[in-house]
Amino acid sequence: MTHSRGSILVVDDDAVTRHILYDYLVRAGYEAIVAASGQEALERLRSTPVSLVLLDLVLPDVDGYDVLRQIREGEHSRDVPVVVLTALEGDDEIARAFEEGADDFLHKPFRNAELIARIRGQLRLRSYLFEIAQKEHDAAVLVELTQALATNLDIRQILHSVVRKIAETVQVDRCSIIVAREGSGRGFVVAASDDAGVHNLPIELEKYPEIQQVLQTRQPLTIDDASKHPLLDPVRSTAKYHSLMLLPIAFEDRPLGVLFLRAMDGRAKLSDRELAFCKIAANATAVALRNARVLQQLRDETVALDTRAHAAESKARSLEQYHLLFRSAADGIMVFDKSTVVRFVNPRGSEILGRTTDQIINQRIGKFVFDEDLQQAKAAAEASQRGERVSLDVRVRHESEVLTLSVSLSPLESDGSTVIATFRDVSAERATALELSRTRDFLTALIESSPDAIVAADVRGRILVWNRAAERICGMPREEVIGQRNVAAIYPVGIAQQIMARLREGESSTGMARLENFRTELITPTGEEIPIHLSAAIVRENGRDAGTIGIFSDLRDRIHMEARLAHAQERLKMTEKQSLVAQLAGTAAHELNQPLTSIMGYAELLKRRSPDDSHAVRASTVIIQEAERMADIVRKLGNMSRLDTKDYVGATKIFDLERNSQSQDEPPTEE
Repeated sequence: MTHSRGSILVVDDDAVTRHILYDYLVRAGYEAIVAASGQEALERLRSTPVSLVLLDLVLPDVDGYDVLRQIREGEHSRDVPVVVLTALEGDDEIARAFEEGADDFLHKPFRNAELIARIRGQLRLRSYLFEIAQKEHDAAVLVELTQALATNLDIRQILHSVVRKIAETVQVDRCSIIVAREGSGRGFVVAASDDAGVHNLPIELEKYPEIQQVLQTRQPLTIDDASKHPLLDPVRSTAKYHSLMLLPIAFEDRPLGVLFLRAMDGRAKLSDRELAFCKIAANATAVALRNARVLQQLRDETVALDTRAHAAESKARSLEQYHLLFRSAADGIMVFDKSTVVRFVNPRGSEILGRTTDQIINQRIGKFVFDEDLQQAKAAAEASQRGERVSLDVRVRHESEVLTLSVSLSPLESDGSTVIATFRDVSAERATALELSRTRDFLTALIESSPDAIVAADVRGRILVWNRAAERICGMPREEVIGQRNVAAIYPVGIAQQIMARLREGESSTGMARLENFRTELITPTGEEIPIHLSAAIVRENGRDAGTIGIFSDLRDRIHMEARLAHAQERLKMTEKQSLVAQLAGTAAHELNQPLTSIMGYAELLKRRSPDDSHAVRASTVIIQEAERMADIVRKLGNMSRLDTKDYVGATKIFDLERNSQSQDEPPTEE
């Protein structure tokens, strides 16, 4: 599921402050809850999802520092941002609050706009970190599913693992895979996340109009409320889930089935991240289903072929005449002369070629072989006439089809100019081989396109897989690594042994030799240490250790981003301080303007009513001059937009009004 925002917890022993903060948060669009003591706050955190805490340090029972400490020690609260609100002024209190785990600090009284800005900044930072963690988790799950699809031949186990992982990742109550046969009104539930025993459970598609629509349109479908959606009107009484999400499973633009996600409670639509994850999983599942069908067909045909071959061999042993063996052979047998004219063909050969014996005898082999393979067939016939044994694949025409035959040619010992050819139809086997090759290429491309490094090694530690991301992160080309380096060499001394020890510990405690989100470093050939997150597992084959696989993410960009976020927060704090000083300066200028106007007016009146050479005139002149100078200072205060200082006496700094009051049209030069 997508990350949801919880309530903001206000912790303050003053009822008026709690009411003011609660009212302002609600008006700003946030959900808020309040607590009057530290103990009440901790109980709220244990019972209610909270996205941020506004905490007063002075509380009647458990003080704010203890509350901070217990928040950071709590399993479900350690990542919740905490903004401290207090009237304490000392630097020691501020430093202690940050040491105990505070994320931000505001003095009382504070401006509401500043408080909301701090809250938004903390929530935005938490959202970024959560999104990064989700993407890392999705990538690890996809790699795990890809590994299972590539290495496990048990299709039931594969599909159950796929739906279980999808259900856990997007947090739904049930995820299932429904395979629908083309041209049939029946489908089969081949796997379900909540029941490992479900396999090939038949369902009537007419009872599932949502599945029919996805199969027809090949487009995802989301039903937010199954009790009201018009598509489900014919089957309303059977709807047990509130929300439904369906994605098509298709291979080469042919629908194979549906990935069906269901939730009991109402939830939002799949996020873009979740939708992309499910689409990749559906595509990989399509390949697995297709391969399973091809492999099953191959097994069935092999069993049938072995059965026919066994019957033919038994019959041949019962025959006393040698020539009857040719006629009852499971493979096609043909004899042709040096001019490639057919002189003999057995019944099985006629059946494979789709012609009668009379239509084959006395015809050149070029009449049956596909045009593009004719030159190759003639060259093989010439080689066999020279005494060589030749095997090749050729395509032949069979009514409206083109078959692939595996042909073996050898000269007859009694006549070197006559060649005997045995052949069998291997069209299905070659198609399967081609399909497996495409699947291997797809999985290889998937591994190569992964943004995370994927490294696999055998039981002796020799590296066998080294994708492009590993080349980029470690700075070592694969030709210098694969088969030549030990996986322990890419870690600092002792780290590889530590990883294997943790894998063994996980196996003994949980039954799974797997390690996730392990923070460590890599060593490049130049000696640089690269911070990474590592997920690793032991690969087993037939119950025995076959090697290890590791997926690691380069954390340098993430660490750099976190540093940039911290720098941006510092700059935001400085900007807010400058804005506050400018506002105070404007207020002071406004308050001083009226008394200065009165002083200048009365001084001018006194000057006019006094004799020209009197002391009053001189005093009035001085008063007017000083008042005008004061008025100029007031105007500069009113225009203040910066927070620059200048040297005063010794190391003392005072505000530089000349630079601070410069207009926006002529910005001062930064020192």
